[in-house]
Amino acid sequence: MDGDYVIGGVFSIHTYMHTVKHNYTTVPEPLSCTGRIDSRELRFARAMVFAIEEINNSTELLPGIKLGYQIHDSCASVPLAMHVTLQLSNGLDSVFYTGDKCSQSGMVMAIVGESGSTPSISMSRIIGSFNVPQVSHFATCACLSDKQQYPSFFRTVPSDQFQADALAKMVKHFGWTWIGAVRSDSDYGNNGMESFLKAAQKEGICVEYSESFYRTHPRSRIQRVADVIRRSTAVVVVAFVASGDMTILLKELSLKPSPPRQWIGSESWVTDQDMLAFSFCAGAIGFGIQQSVIPGLRKFLLDLSPTKVAASPLLTEFWEDAFNCRMGKSAAIDESVCDGSEDIQTLQSQYTDTSQLRITNMVYKAVYAIAHAIHNAVCQDTNSTIQCDKFTRIESNEVLTQLKKVNFSQNGYDVSFDANGDPVATYELVNWQKSESGSIELVTVGLYDASLPVGQEFRINRNLTWVEGGTQVPVSVCSDTCLPGTRKVLQKGKPICCYDCIPCPEGEISNATDSPDCFPCPIEFWPNAARDTCFPKPVEFLSFDEILGIILATFSVGGACLAIITAAVFFHHRTSPIVRANNSELSFLLLFSLTLCFLCSLTFIGAPSDWSCMLRHTAFGITFVLCISCVLGKTIVVLMAFKATLPGSNVMKWFGPPQQRMTVVSLTFIQVLICTIWLVLNPPFPMKNLIIYKERIILECALGSAIGFWAVLGYIGLLAVFCFVLAVLARKLPDNFNEAKFITFSMLIFCAVWITFIPAYVSSPGKFTVAVEIFAILASSFGLILCIFAPKCFIILFKPEKNTKKHLMNKNQP
Repeated sequence: MDGDYVIGGVFSIHTYMHTVKHNYTTVPEPLSCTGRIDSRELRFARAMVFAIEEINNSTELLPGIKLGYQIHDSCASVPLAMHVTLQLSNGLDSVFYTGDKCSQSGMVMAIVGESGSTPSISMSRIIGSFNVPQVSHFATCACLSDKQQYPSFFRTVPSDQFQADALAKMVKHFGWTWIGAVRSDSDYGNNGMESFLKAAQKEGICVEYSESFYRTHPRSRIQRVADVIRRSTAVVVVAFVASGDMTILLKELSLKPSPPRQWIGSESWVTDQDMLAFSFCAGAIGFGIQQSVIPGLRKFLLDLSPTKVAASPLLTEFWEDAFNCRMGKSAAIDESVCDGSEDIQTLQSQYTDTSQLRITNMVYKAVYAIAHAIHNAVCQDTNSTIQCDKFTRIESNEVLTQLKKVNFSQNGYDVSFDANGDPVATYELVNWQKSESGSIELVTVGLYDASLPVGQEFRINRNLTWVEGGTQVPVSVCSDTCLPGTRKVLQKGKPICCYDCIPCPEGEISNATDSPDCFPCPIEFWPNAARDTCFPKPVEFLSFDEILGIILATFSVGGACLAIITAAVFFHHRTSPIVRANNSELSFLLLFSLTLCFLCSLTFIGAPSDWSCMLRHTAFGITFVLCISCVLGKTIVVLMAFKATLPGSNVMKWFGPPQQRMTVVSLTFIQVLICTIWLVLNPPFPMKNLIIYKERIILECALGSAIGFWAVLGYIGLLAVFCFVLAVLARKLPDNFNEAKFITFSMLIFCAVWITFIPAYVSSPGKFTVAVEIFAILASSFGLILCIFAPKCFIILFKPEKNTKKHLMNKNQP
C-alpha cells in the first residue's frame, strides 16, 4: 500500500525456500517459497497492517499523513531475506538516475522484521550501511545488541541475554544442577545457548550434553539428537530452539517414547500454540513475552471478504489451506471450489487465535515506535495543535535518530529503547498444564522483570504442573545432595556436579548441605555423632560422684578412722608395757601423720582448683615425710636400745626423746622448705588437658615445676630407703620389744608401692593418673599402719597375757 511514508515489513510466512538447481545455461529462476503458510506469521503481518491503518485513522499520531507499507515473505531463509531487504532499500523504480544521488523514491523509512535472528543479522548488515532503521519483533539474539556491527537495529522483544539469565535463575531456583541442552544450529540457538551456559555455570549448574540441529539437517542428525535425549540421565532438558526446529525434534521423539523429561523452553516455541499438540511435553515451563490485548485486532483479522482474499496471493493460499478448497478456476477436477460459504469465524487456527497475543503485540509496538519516530521528525506541537507536513522529505537516518529517543505508552504498554536498542526485559513464566478436557493449555504462573533489584526479579504466583502431571518438583541432579556431616569429593573426569559424599574426618564437621569442605571444631568442642554440630567437650576429673571416687574416698576415710581407732587403743593402754616399750610418743606422732596421709588423698578427688592443686602435692609430701621420719626415729631407737644394752654403752643419752623430736622436726622441715620453694617459684595449677583424649577434656593439676614434684618424691624415697636399710640391719635383734622386722615389712611394702607408682603414674591417662597417686598413698599408708601397729593391737586386744614386762624382757620367749 502506498503512502506519504512507507514502512517495510519482512516476515517468515513460509518456512522453506524452493531449492533451485542451476545448470549455468539458462537464467536462474527467481527465489521463491515453498511449504505451508505459517498462520502465526501471517497474523504478525496482518497485525502490522492493522497498526498502520489504526495510525492512519488517528488524529493524534501523524494527523493528515498516510503511512504505506510493503510486506515481504523471507521464507525464514537468509538469501530471500537479503533479497527483499535490497528491494526495500532500493525501491523498484524502472528509471536509472545518473545524478549525484541515487533514487530514493521507493526507499522505506524503516523495516519491521525479521522474525528470526539469522535473517535479521543479514538484513541489518545491509541496511545498517544506509542508516535505515530495522525494528524486529522476534529476533532475540544477544549479538544484535552490538551497535558497532548493527547500528540501526532495534527490537521490541527482549534480548536473549535477559532470557538466558532468567532461564539459569529458574533452573537454579528449582534445584536442578544436572541438565541437558539442545539448541537450533542458528544464530538464535547458538548465541542464546552460549549466553545460557555462561549464566548456568555461574549458578553452579552442570550440562550433561549440548546438542545442536537445524530443520534442514538430514534426519539422521535429528535422530542422533533424539537418542542422546533418550539415553541421558538428566531429567531436565533446556531447549533454546526455534519453533520450526522444535516441531521436527518433537515429532522424532514421539516416534519412540523416551523416559519422562522436564522441558524448559525458550520463548520461541514454549508459547507457540501449535506445540501444544505434543502432549508428552505436558508440564513444560519457560519464559514468554507478556500477554497483551490489542483492541479491534480480532475483528480486523476476521474481516476477510472474498474480494480481499482474492486480491492477495498470500491470503488466497491461506484460505485454500484453511478450508481445503480452491479459489476460482484454479481448482482441479477432484478438488472443491471455494464458493464463499466458508466461515472464518469458526476456523480454529493460530491466525484467528488472539487469546495469547504475545509476539503480535511486539509487531504492533514496533509499528508504533516507527510512527512516533516519523511523527517527531515531521510534526510540531504549536498551541496544543499538532502540525504535520507530509511534503517534508526526511532521510531514514533522521528516523533512526528519532527512534533512539522514542518513549511512549500504547494500550498500557511502555515502549522505549536503551543504548543498545533493547527494551526493558519482562517475561511471563508459562506452564503447559492439562485442562479438565485433557487438552494442553498455556497457563501463566509467574513473572520475571529484569528491571527489579537483584534477587527480586523472579516470582511465582500459581502452582505449577510438572512432567507427567506431577505436583512435586522433579529431581535432576548428577549426585544426591551431601547431607551435613559430609563433604563433596569430585568424581574424576566428570563435571563439578558429579561427586561422592565423604564423611567428615574425626574432629571436623560440616553444617550445610553440599559442603565442599569440613572444618575443625574449636579446641574445646567436639563433633556430635552426625558430625554436623560442635558440642562442648565433656570435662572429666575424678569426682566424688563416680564409683572410683567413692571407693577411694571410702578407703581414705576408712584408713583415717583406722588410724584414729589405733591411736585410741594405744592411748587407752598407754601404760601397758607393749605401748611404753615401743616409744609411745613417736607412735602417737606416727599415727597422727598416718591420719593426715589418709585424709590428704581426699584433696586429689574433685574438680581441681588453684588451692586444691597446691594443697594436694604439698600436703602429701609433708605428711609422708613426717610419717617416714617417725618410722625412721623408731628404727634408730631400736638400734640405739640394742647398743645401750651392751656393757659400758651410754648411746641412749645421745638419742633420747629430745633428739628424736629434733630428728623428726628437722627431716620434716627440709620437706617443708622444698615445698615452699616449689610453691613460690612455680606452683601447681589447674589445667585443661586437651592432648590425651580428643573427644573430652581432662581437668587436672599441672605440676608447675616437674623438678619440684620429683624433688618431693625423691626426698620421700631417700628417707624410705634409709629407713628400710636401718630396719633390715635391726631385724634380727634378739629382743621381744624389737619391732624392726615389722618396720622392715612396712618399708618393703612402701618402697614396692612407690617404685611401681612411677611407671604407672607416667603411663596412666587422664583421671586415672590421680587414681594411681591416691592408690599409692593409701597402699603405702595401709602398709605402714598394718605392719607396725596391727601386731601390737592384736596383742593388746586379744593376747593381753603377752602384754607384760616379764614377757617382753624374756629374750627366750618365742
